[in-house]
Amino acid sequence: MLSGPPVTVTLTAEQWLDRFLSGSSRQRRSLLSAAQPPAEALCALIPDRLVGLDATGDDWAAGWMIQTLIQHGDEDQRREFQARHPEGWLAVTSGAGLAFGPLQQALATQAFEEADRLTSSLLRQLAGTAAEERGYVYYSEVPAMSGSDLQSLDRLWLVYSQGRFGFSVQARLLKGCQGRWEALWPKLGWKSGGVWTRYPGSFQWSLSAPEGHMPLINQLRGVRLMDALLSHPALQQRLSA
Repeated sequence: MLSGPPVTVTLTAEQWLDRFLSGSSRQRRSLLSAAQPPAEALCALIPDRLVGLDATGDDWAAGWMIQTLIQHGDEDQRREFQARHPEGWLAVTSGAGLAFGPLQQALATQAFEEADRLTSSLLRQLAGTAAEERGYVYYSEVPAMSGSDLQSLDRLWLVYSQGRFGFSVQARLLKGCQGRWEALWPKLGWKSGGVWTRYPGSFQWSLSAPEGHMPLINQLRGVRLMDALLSHPALQQRLSA
């Protein structure tokens, strides 16, 4: 029997990206957790690879590549990307005429706390003037919200979180808890030992947060708002897709 460490095959940056883009979510995460090619080599390839991806979908491989380019690319690469995609790479639509550019920028730069605040603001705008004036959304205002906007919000969070965050992720986790809210809160990292997580300092504003940790829906008002949002037909359609 042969002994010693397993033989590892060194992949070029191009081969690594090919494997990453063609892999399942599990395979991609395995690649990300192992040694990767130099970031500079990956960044040189990313702009051309993005051209071949569907900007109307929700493949998080694109979000990871964009975040890598922004974090590790040189100034010229970042400037060229910004000039090519001034409102962000992901194509999102708004039936209510909302601007998603600032949210996409925050997510692309992994400014997740700012992205969460922007998402709350966008939800208030979707709910109407009264919600904006009072500073929060009533559950009764959710059914009339634009479905295309809610789907756009969900896609943005999914694409820029390696598929870990978003309304549809929270809805899937709730379904896995058989609809038991008290079982969901700890999974999201919103409650521990019967105590609510303190906002904002105790929340984990990074990709290492628990699945479904973001965006935050004000659970302190009870479950009715979150239930109304996750039950919206547009998000249920995302869940069943």
